[in-house]
Amino acid sequence: MSPFQRYVAIGDSTVEGLDDPDGRGGYRGWADLLAQKLATEQGSVLYANLAIRGRTTRQIRREQLDTAVAMQPDLVAVVSGTNDLLRPRFDPDALRDDVETMQDALSGIGATVITFTLPDLGDIMPLARMVRGRLLRMNDIIREAAARSGTIVCDFAAHPVASDPRLWSDDRLHANTAGHARIADALADHLGLPGANGSWSEPLPLAPPARWTETLGAEAAWMRRHMLPWLWRHLQGRSSGDGITPKVPRLTVIEG
Repeated sequence: MSPFQRYVAIGDSTVEGLDDPDGRGGYRGWADLLAQKLATEQGSVLYANLAIRGRTTRQIRREQLDTAVAMQPDLVAVVSGTNDLLRPRFDPDALRDDVETMQDALSGIGATVITFTLPDLGDIMPLARMVRGRLLRMNDIIREAAARSGTIVCDFAAHPVASDPRLWSDDRLHANTAGHARIADALADHLGLPGANGSWSEPLPLAPPARWTETLGAEAAWMRRHMLPWLWRHLQGRSSGDGITPKVPRLTVIEG
């Protein structure tokens, strides 16, 4: 039987489940899938997901950490960083403080804490190349904090398959359904759940190279559908998480 009876996930849109539709107008995602794996293994699990899209690491620390600690979980998934990378100013010292504070607070109550690094998406989204230095620094911060706190790190940055565009949604910032399934399998593997294996890290079959006309069309479509609306929203001081509340705000029984 799995030792995890109370599982809480905190973070941003990645943890909330974008872009893995649940078929009911919302999102499922790897955190929900991991909860189901735990429930299947042991019959049931208490699960809460406090994540909200658009949140930076500092906001997650301020808005979600105390609530998570109060739930007395024995397993916590805490993932953030994408929104920090995309802000005009990136403060690695503040990020380190936030990451260490969250990991220490959660491990300090005896919880197993698990997180992951972010892969380099420069080949998927050219804009990502502009923040590659920030990404490398952030991943180092996550690894170093985890080494000190005992947090389990799934190092997606070290696995080329994590950057395969076929595992990413149309917006190039969120995993798609197949990507979320891989993340859930990877975390289950790192937690040593029965039946988990290393297949999540295996590469996808080779795909034929795209023609340059297809590439240009895809770039234009991405700019129109995703980049320009994102820029306009941030110029107005708005966030994708405005008005959004956690999808599982209280510990809820998930049946196996």
